Amino acid sequence: MDEDSVFRALADASRRKLLDMLHRDNGQTLTELCQGLDMTRQAVTKHLAILEHANLVSSKRRGRDKLHFINPMPINEISERWIGKFEQPRLSALSKLKRKLEGEDDD
Repeated sequence: MDEDSVFRALADASRRKLLDMLHRDNGQTLTELCQGLDMTRQAVTKHLAILEHANLVSSKRRGRDKLHFINPMPINEISERWIGKFEQPRLSALSKLKRKLEGEDDD
């Protein structure tokens, strides 16, 4: 895995939004992804290509449609390497406390 390409891909808010959309509803077409964004079809295609290059998104043909799927493994590998060494349990506890204090806790 090329960590640099993953970090570069994640650095853009539009690409993170595409990943969020695929996380909510995996296996979307380009047309479906374009509906939720204020971007041209060409711009979405370019962002998807960058995400595919970073192995964050994969695609599969189904008839005439090309479906896009999120691949969480590169993010998990970065998490294990970079976040894990910074005491994940303590960070998780702080994150949970922050969400609770801000009223975002799902529990």
